[in-house]
Parts: sequence; C-alpha cells; structure tokens
Amino acid sequence: MGGGTAAKEHPVEYFCSATLAAVVNYPLWRASALGQSGFRVCLAGANPLISNAASSFPALVPYFYAFSPPYKGMMATVMGMSWARAAIFYGSDRGKEVLESMGVSNTMSTVLPPLVVSTAVQCINMPLVRATITLQNPESPVRNIRESLRKIHASHGLSGLWHGTSAGILKTVPKYVTAVVVKDYVGKALPPVDPTSPNKDRDNLINSAIKSSAAGVAGAVLTNPLDVIRNEMFKTNLGLTDAVKALHKELGWDFLVRGMSKNIVAVSIPVASTIFFTDAFIQYTNSREDC
Repeated sequence: MGGGTAAKEHPVEYFCSATLAAVVNYPLWRASALGQSGFRVCLAGANPLISNAASSFPALVPYFYAFSPPYKGMMATVMGMSWARAAIFYGSDRGKEVLESMGVSNTMSTVLPPLVVSTAVQCINMPLVRATITLQNPESPVRNIRESLRKIHASHGLSGLWHGTSAGILKTVPKYVTAVVVKDYVGKALPPVDPTSPNKDRDNLINSAIKSSAAGVAGAVLTNPLDVIRNEMFKTNLGLTDAVKALHKELGWDFLVRGMSKNIVAVSIPVASTIFFTDAFIQYTNSREDC
C-alpha cells in the first residue's frame, strides 16, 4: 500500500484507516454476524416505519435490525477490528519490506508476514470476537461486552473465551493472506501511473480502488464457510468437528453458503476500504510533505 512509500513511515495512517473502515462498516458486520450465526431477528417494538419496511422486504430484516439501536458492544467491536486490521496490514507490508531487504523471495515475503501476524492477532483477539458476536443475539439479555465475557467465563471457564480459535484461525488467516496476495498481484498487474501526469493522484486512487475491491471480495468468498462454522461454535459451544456435523445435519451442504451475501458485503467492504483508505491517507500525507 502507499504507492511505493515505505510502510514504516506511516503507522498512524494504517491505524486511522482501519478505524474509519471499522466505524463505517459496523452495521454490516452486525448483519453478517446475525445471518451466519442463525440468530432469530424480531423487530417487534421497533419504529413502525422500520417494521413496515421490514415486513415488505423480509430478506432485509437483518439489515434493518443491524442499522437500528441499541448498538450493543459497538465501541469494543470497532476498537477490536481497528487494531487487528491495522496490525495485519501494517505488519504484512512492513514484514514484506524487511524480508525482501534480507534477500527472501518475493513469494515468501508476501505470504509469510500476513500468515504470522494474522494468526497472532486472531489468538489475542478471540475472547473479544466471541463476546461481541454472542452479544448480537437479539434474544440475549446480556447488555454489554463485560457481561458477555463474564457469562462466557461463568458458563465455560477461561478456556471458553478462546473456544472457536481453531475455526477463527482457519477463517482469518487465509482471508488476510488471500487479501494481501491479491492486493499485491493486482497492484502490479495494473498499468503504472505516470508520475508526471497532472491526474496522477486520481489515477493512483483508481488503481487502489480496483486492487482493494479485488482483495476484499476474494478474501470474503474464500472464507465464508469457516465464518459459519466459527459462529456455530460460538452459539452452541460445540467443537469444530461436531459443529460441522450439526450444520450439515440441519442444512446439508447449504451451510457452506449460509449468510454468503451478507458476508461478502460485511467482509469485503471493510477489507477493501481499509486498503483504500490507507492508500488515500498516505497519498495525502505525502502530498502535504511535498508542498
């Protein structure tokens, strides 16, 4: 990212971009969590305008609910997503720079950093991930992240906070490795921007939008089944194998695409917007320094 600028010079831009993307996309994440977890959504008692609209478009009920208050766990969710994506993308780009300077091949320099960083981030973030997803159940009386963490701990012990880590790693690591690889590949495949062109800033942003969109969609489609399995493990506290068996018994192989449409929106847009915002912020910073 950053149009050739060294990642080490722009850690603030990476974090600000990840935070902005998390804030903008929080309702979409909520809708995805509802759909993939199979939570039952009821809009009884909601604003009559929302209830009437939802009755006309039942497929959009999760979205109506997701965009409506109360936004339980919003701050914790946004901060968790922000530091996680910032760490993954900054760590991936900075790691690639370091490895290439050491003479490591381009393939290993591209794949190894997101593999290591996203695994570490997933392990650290797992209690927060489980608590925020559990909190989205409309039928749950739990009011905030603290209560959600306490309930999980009381019901399943300390290890319960990391329940689903295996599926989370299987889902998160390939998603971000895929996103980083596709981002770099598409970025190199696009026609280079003429640095002397009066429209170079616009052209750089167009290239960024193309590569970030491709990276986001590729990561989302690849990992949807693992999202479904992880959320089922959160909901039922089953192990990985038992969760897959339960999903297959309930839905057949259709469980692989449960919530796919919502997931494409909820995963591809945050990933794509994080990459795009980072490029835009770095471009803006560089343009100010050139003045």
